[in-house]
Amino acid sequence: MTTTLDKEEALLAKIARGETIESADEMTDEYRQHLVNLMTMQADSELAGGLGYVPWIAKAPNLHEKFMVSIIVKDEMRHATAMYKLLADLGIDTEAHIAQHDYSMRIEDGEANIGAERKADDGRVNIFYYPIETWVDFIMFNFCMDRGAGHQLHDVLQGSYGPWRREIQKIFREEMAHVKHGDDWVKKLAHDPATKDECQAGLDKWYLRTMNIFGRPGSRRNALYRKFGLKVRDNDEVRQAFHDDIAPKVAEWGLTLPTWQPSW
Repeated sequence: MTTTLDKEEALLAKIARGETIESADEMTDEYRQHLVNLMTMQADSELAGGLGYVPWIAKAPNLHEKFMVSIIVKDEMRHATAMYKLLADLGIDTEAHIAQHDYSMRIEDGEANIGAERKADDGRVNIFYYPIETWVDFIMFNFCMDRGAGHQLHDVLQGSYGPWRREIQKIFREEMAHVKHGDDWVKKLAHDPATKDECQAGLDKWYLRTMNIFGRPGSRRNALYRKFGLKVRDNDEVRQAFHDDIAPKVAEWGLTLPTWQPSW
């Protein structure tokens, strides 16, 4: 008779060999719980993000950008659909989950700084509580948050759950296209004297918000994620990788990163 301890030892041994977990039958309850938590965070964030972008199809400055925003919305909704499918495969009633939450909800004050605070009981990363109020907000979301998400997803490319790992390979490529869209626009806005100040103000806002998404350093939960091969790095390592990626770009374009102070 296989005990819970035997099952965990077999699971951890398989992960240590670099093999992937492919079915719920191989999982311990604890592994499944942490996997579902992480995938729900991503699924809910993808859905909230896509819905937040929708108004900018109409508000984008020209026809080409309306088309580009519509592609980004399509990508985010596809990502959400794919992630909810993975959760459904693990027995989660995703339609009931989605029906319980308002993914269009945003805080009223777009300038508020909520730090790492949560404003609802869905799984979205808390940056998705902020409204996107201007075109520069939309661009800085691409530039900062999509880049930050890419650094988080990079760990999943090496993750222990095979179906998620394979899906992330497709999602990652599309997210990097969103980042490039942001890069191209930030460079353009920063080099134009008429828009440089607004660009800097947008960076000041969204860079700080993105730095808050990665979580506390040395957290117990992150250690468990790493134990089960669901993450590779500590939260602070991922945050530092994001910072090291973005810092030379803004310096090259004559912008300045604000000083981030952790809310904790």
